[in-house]
Amino acid sequence: MSTLKAGDKAPAFTLVDQGENTVSLADFKGERLLIYFYPKASTPGCTVQSCAVSEAQADFEAAGIKTVGISPDRSAAQKKFDDKYGLGFPLLCDTDHSVAEAYGAWGEKSMYGKKYMGIIRSSFLVDASGVIEDAWYKVKPKDTVPNVL
Repeated sequence: MSTLKAGDKAPAFTLVDQGENTVSLADFKGERLLIYFYPKASTPGCTVQSCAVSEAQADFEAAGIKTVGISPDRSAAQKKFDDKYGLGFPLLCDTDHSVAEAYGAWGEKSMYGKKYMGIIRSSFLVDASGVIEDAWYKVKPKDTVPNVL
């Protein structure tokens, strides 16, 4: 797994969100963007993380930061997640995990001694010109917001 660091160009992406809208990194040109990767919509850790990000939207807005969440879920699961918790920002569907791979957020994990491939909970702050300002890998769900702010 290759990882990104401050100063690297953010990999371009175009994905579908929970409302079947196409969202691209290029849509945020001229704006700062928080991109966070989470393993699965509506699971406990992902809910804690996404709700914290949602609750911080006013602070992010004041800092000029937009937000997108990305997981391998399909749009129906993302929509259900957004509807249930009123998250209010794009939840993107990376079903083939190609964007997660480009960001170094896809790799080997282990649970109960069993190894498998999956999302490595990660977040990235991208500047207005599309360059990584900061990158955090293996983030705890409640640390995404404090890291960014």
